Amino acid sequence: MGEGLGASDTPQSELERSTEELITHARRVLAAQGRVRELLRVTRVVVEQIELDRVLRTIVEAAVSLSGARYGALGVIAPTGGLEQFIHVGMPGDVAELIGHLPEGRGILGAVIDTGAAIRLEHLGSDERSSGFPAHHPPMDSFLGVPVVVRGEVFGNLYLTDKTDGPFSAEDEELVAALAATAGIAIDNARLFAESRRRERWSAALAEISATLLSGEVDDPLAVVVETVATAVGAELACLVRPVGDEELLIELARGEGAELLEGTRVASAGSLVRQALDSDAPVVVEALAAREGIPGTGAYGPTVAIPLIVEGRALGALTISRPVGSERFTTADLEMAADFARQTSVAIAFAQARLDREQLELVEERTRIARDLHDHVIQRLFGAGLALQSAASLADPVLASRITQQIDAIDSAISEIRTAIFTLQTRPEAARPGLRHRVLDVASEAGSTLGWSPRIAFGGAVDLFVDEELADDIVAVVREGLANVARHARAARGEVRVEIVGDQLIVIVEDDGDGLPARPTRSSGTSNLAERATARGGTFALAPGDPRGTRLEWSVPFAQEDL
Repeated sequence: MGEGLGASDTPQSELERSTEELITHARRVLAAQGRVRELLRVTRVVVEQIELDRVLRTIVEAAVSLSGARYGALGVIAPTGGLEQFIHVGMPGDVAELIGHLPEGRGILGAVIDTGAAIRLEHLGSDERSSGFPAHHPPMDSFLGVPVVVRGEVFGNLYLTDKTDGPFSAEDEELVAALAATAGIAIDNARLFAESRRRERWSAALAEISATLLSGEVDDPLAVVVETVATAVGAELACLVRPVGDEELLIELARGEGAELLEGTRVASAGSLVRQALDSDAPVVVEALAAREGIPGTGAYGPTVAIPLIVEGRALGALTISRPVGSERFTTADLEMAADFARQTSVAIAFAQARLDREQLELVEERTRIARDLHDHVIQRLFGAGLALQSAASLADPVLASRITQQIDAIDSAISEIRTAIFTLQTRPEAARPGLRHRVLDVASEAGSTLGWSPRIAFGGAVDLFVDEELADDIVAVVREGLANVARHARAARGEVRVEIVGDQLIVIVEDDGDGLPARPTRSSGTSNLAERATARGGTFALAPGDPRGTRLEWSVPFAQEDL
């Protein structure tokens, strides 16, 4: 009886063990299936993202969820080695702030970068490649590092630490490696999407610039280029930089952060980013741009590209585009788009300049035609009328002859004014600095609003040809002060300004028909200044009563045409 019972226990024990093994195996299968389902879930989450920054964070969050790790990170490898980005999950923000700087890719992290292969450690601190933790860093034990490969190139590495239920297993490594492969595809897609958006922005900027430049409503094509690019591509700073001689560069236009401090300043040309771009005739990029030396208040900028603008084989300058510090660097695709943008923009600028030149030529031709008509028709008729009146005056009685003579004088004055207008019309309007006649006429026009009437302006001699800029400044000051005095004190109804070369003297006369000089005149600071200007040139200044009334200001300085 007892032997029978003992014999029946053995098969039952074997059955129980087999059953337990089957249950354990089934649990493992179920757990593996659950992890595979989790891998499929997180894979779907990863590939659904399209913005690169969001893709990178989603990958780290998915790896932590899939492996059961407490901490996770994705380190993006810089072109020069080390890490340029470090996206971490699990570490509180205040702890990260206490640590200060992010990892730089040394120690065991650097080992994953150098080998390009997965590294799995049961105890992180026991590996000879580990370099320890900085102050305030939480303790970490188990470690798993897996490379993320994009198009055959290691883009970065997934780092996982402190698995909650023991060390990382081979199965963990396999699952995370599968996730990393999917992550590589998602990163590549996000990169392509980001590149397509950048191309779209460059294309939109080019289309806007071309449409604006060719619309015929722009006077400064380069300003349009700078302003449009700064807005369209999201630059922190955009500048147009021109070479000035061989040693300096002029920041002619600037838009963005710090633009008001940079615009109009000069910097050294040798070794500069712009000089490299102009010499190579191709875009040149740097990862960072230091603060401008000698320009207080300017800060550092991040990735910066210089794009040369070449029109008809001539370098107009370079367009520089700077992103904020820490921003994504300019890629090879960015440089290709920048080069294409520069070529097409240069063509648009050339067309715009040709249009402006054509309009300027048409304006000059029209002014020349008007001047010719005034000379050939109006002056000749006035001159003929003056001769006829002179003949009539010789036959009339003295009273009528006097009146006729006054009209002849009026005709002579009109002829003089028309000749001044003809000379002004024939002067090139695009000159860098207006001639003396233009400047005096501008001053008289400005004074007219204060006087309530327009003073008569007359010139004698080729003053525009023989008066240099320094003397012209003095003459303009004399005319401005003389008309200001008339407006302040004279209560005049008419006035005249004459600038003429008489022998070896250049004479400026300002006359009015006002109240004249006071009984006890006092010299103002303005007229004292005019006297000093005359004395400095060896000339004279006089303020005297007019004939028959009013005031006469005369400023005269020695003038030798052959010395100019």
